Amino acid sequence: MKYSFLIPVYNRPDEVDELLESLAAQSRRDFEVVVVEDGSAVTCEDVCERYKDRLEIQYHKKANSGPGMTRNYAAERARGEWLVILDSDCVLPPNYLEEIEKELSREDSDAFGGPDRAHPDFTPVQKAISYAMTSFFTTGGIRGGKKKLDKFYPRSFNMGIRAKEYARLGGFTKMRFGEDIDFSTRIFEAGLRCRLFPEAWVWHKRRTDLWKFFKQVHNSGIARINLTILHPGTLKVVHTLPAVATVLAALMLIGCFVCPYISTIFLLWALLIFADATVQNKNVKVGAIAVAASAVQITGYGTGFIRTAVKRYVFGGKEFEAFKNNFYK
Repeated sequence: MKYSFLIPVYNRPDEVDELLESLAAQSRRDFEVVVVEDGSAVTCEDVCERYKDRLEIQYHKKANSGPGMTRNYAAERARGEWLVILDSDCVLPPNYLEEIEKELSREDSDAFGGPDRAHPDFTPVQKAISYAMTSFFTTGGIRGGKKKLDKFYPRSFNMGIRAKEYARLGGFTKMRFGEDIDFSTRIFEAGLRCRLFPEAWVWHKRRTDLWKFFKQVHNSGIARINLTILHPGTLKVVHTLPAVATVLAALMLIGCFVCPYISTIFLLWALLIFADATVQNKNVKVGAIAVAASAVQITGYGTGFIRTAVKRYVFGGKEFEAFKNNFYK
């Protein structure tokens, strides 16, 4: 068997149903699916059972330990040559595995990652959040864009690695945020061949409202400092820009810093986001929400980054996470 899909799940049976339906529609069939319930109160066992005649599927339950440890649990039981890691809130186009095969035939690799997109059926908020996480004007294109300010690191919503290399690296750590970037960094540090497969994309739902989105990106800002301490030299200018923008915006709001040039830059940036998101989605409402989502993305990440930098570098604190009890929510 060539591929094993590893899917950690927590209280998301409806999303798993959509993901399994998309897997059942794959044009290639040389794969299995390993679903692991990470301490869910509402399980997807019945959902998985319905696909037993359409997919080669394993279903497991375990106590809650976070996504990284759950992926390791799945990897220990997988039988494929390649482990493909997905989030449960993803949906795959029918040619997903075909695109992976094309890339592997073109140039061999030990690991890979793919980008994500918003499905036409997503809500305006989901489309706006997707834009905020993937646009060059918000994240610098580092999550799989054609133009980027830093090299591409595979993320856990869409990444693959040879099973033997996964085992050699020891899989994921116990980190609950940033664990995928830690894993990707260790892939590069080990000298493995890792590439972006631009056409092996997934539809990724992400969060469904701006407060949940804020919690997610706030922890991403926290994780960036934790990752920098774990992997010295990995912090890049693009990672610091949200913190700089957050500080400038805060000073301007409280009247401590008044600069018409900075104000103009913020306004032009908002207009650019509105226009670009509107054109991409062909929807003015999505464009308007994208401005708010992009502001949340910048300030959520920026405040997490600043908070952790002060706590760890100034006060010598240890690694931590915010909203830990609501990790999946």
